[in-house]
Amino acid sequence: MPGESGRLRTNLGGLPIHAREEKRILLYSLTFKFAIAGAAKTARKSIMESENGSEIAGEKGAGLSLRLDAEKKALLATVTPTEASAPIDEAWLLEQIQAQGFGDLRYLPQAATVLLGRYNAGDAVADFAVAQAVDAQFKLRMSGDAMEVALDITPAQGGAALTRHQVLQALAEKGVKKGLLPESLHEALEWAETTTEKTVAQSFVIARGQPPEAGKDSVFERLIPEIRDRRPKISARGLVDYREMGEIPAVRPGDALVLRHPPTAGVPGYTVTGVEVAARPGQEIAFADKLSGVERHVDNPDLLVAGITGQPVMVERGAQVEPLITLPAVNMASGNVEFEGSVFIKGDVAAGMTVKAGGDIEIGGMAENATLEAGGSILVKGGILGAADQEGGSPRVTRAAQNVQAAYAQKARIEAGENILIADMAMQCELLAGQHIKLGHGKKGHLIGGRAQAMLSVSARVLGSPNRIRTLCQIGVDPTLAKQAKELAAERSGHEDQLLEYSKLLSFAAKNPGRLRPEQVEKVRALIANLSVEITRLREEESELAARIALAREARVIAEEGLYEGVEVFCGHLRYVVTRDSGAAQVILADEALELAAL
Repeated sequence: MPGESGRLRTNLGGLPIHAREEKRILLYSLTFKFAIAGAAKTARKSIMESENGSEIAGEKGAGLSLRLDAEKKALLATVTPTEASAPIDEAWLLEQIQAQGFGDLRYLPQAATVLLGRYNAGDAVADFAVAQAVDAQFKLRMSGDAMEVALDITPAQGGAALTRHQVLQALAEKGVKKGLLPESLHEALEWAETTTEKTVAQSFVIARGQPPEAGKDSVFERLIPEIRDRRPKISARGLVDYREMGEIPAVRPGDALVLRHPPTAGVPGYTVTGVEVAARPGQEIAFADKLSGVERHVDNPDLLVAGITGQPVMVERGAQVEPLITLPAVNMASGNVEFEGSVFIKGDVAAGMTVKAGGDIEIGGMAENATLEAGGSILVKGGILGAADQEGGSPRVTRAAQNVQAAYAQKARIEAGENILIADMAMQCELLAGQHIKLGHGKKGHLIGGRAQAMLSVSARVLGSPNRIRTLCQIGVDPTLAKQAKELAAERSGHEDQLLEYSKLLSFAAKNPGRLRPEQVEKVRALIANLSVEITRLREEESELAARIALAREARVIAEEGLYEGVEVFCGHLRYVVTRDSGAAQVILADEALELAAL
């Protein structure tokens, strides 16, 4: 062979240049073929050794390549079969996709399964897509009343991210002109860029109209601080301010009492499409009719002034001045008193006497087995005493349209449209109040015997006595509240039905362009916006009423310090009997039954 090699070189040296090149190429080709044959022989030997129990010498992924095709926006796999390859699985493929920087693409699991099968079978594969570059997707949704626009984003998966310009252009095409929320839009775009949940869509409100601000109704401003108020003065929870009422205030003709402020027009709102939403103007509320003792100011019809000398009293939608008389006492010498205005009695009201007033009654002393009736409130700075023996006859009554307040009461019948407030003790009395009965000022406040009935609460420091005297307490719900709630719900339901019909009309217009004129569409949107405002108002009223009903259902009997055996509590047909003495406690309505609970 050395000789042959030498001859080959000699022969080559004697050939022309082009012949020598052809000969050299032929020689290199033969050498390459021999090398390939040798490699194949080595591979076959390796496989045979493997079949005899030796380790497989193949390499995972041999002959497999991945490339991103920018035009097709796809990750393409190519397989060139080779005997030196080893089987691969999905975990290995995902690892390679991630390692080569294609982890953001949308992986195609079904395509990957096909690729793995063909690779492991030794099949050739050309440009087979196993992942895709997907641009961000988005959709704008406008509410039926055109007051909000929501942006739904599905983040990009290896494709183009959503831009602010794209969103603004889409908003313009949708007719959005006002109410853009830049911070919300920025938050949405930032989320789409940074979230790891690429397959989950997220919604963001990026534009919001301005609801109209309803106008305020006429307001009545009180101009005399000490004017008496004929409206409730007790909190919903029964908290009482025991302030001394003092002398009854008086005014003279011409004194200013109440100034009426006109209603406001409100502030219009707008939809995201720029349509103005009219505000509901405030209601013009006139002074109440038949206000006695007052008149309009000659230069200002919104100013109410006193027309006579008397006691000013604040009422709904205005004030009135009640004639006022002051008496040293009411007894056989003065006779019974019946007066259109308010009555101030410095001393006592004797047994058997009657005092009736269209306004308030204030007694500096005590009232003994007397009849007191007031269109306003009654204050007795002493006590209210009934007859020593009321058997067989109708007892005298103390009755006020609003509140009754006294230092103490014994064997008295007291009725109040709102609250009864007793500072010390009520013994063997009939107490009836529209809202609360409250006993106790300082360390005092005992309710012993008799009956106390109130819609919201009966409260005392001590209920009953160690002698087990039967003491009845009755609480309950005002049935008119439920009726009002039902009426409000019916009105709101009607408006919601209208809103649904208008929304259907808008949907029809969107699906059938040109069937409705643009001005008709905008009119419908304005009607929807106004209905939405009205529905919101009704819901607020329903919530307030529901709170009052809930409060009434929370009616309770409260003993702040002691509750004695002999006390019975009623709520409608329910009854609870206290069978043992206890400290501070309360009787409440729970699960359609009355039960004793800790305070």
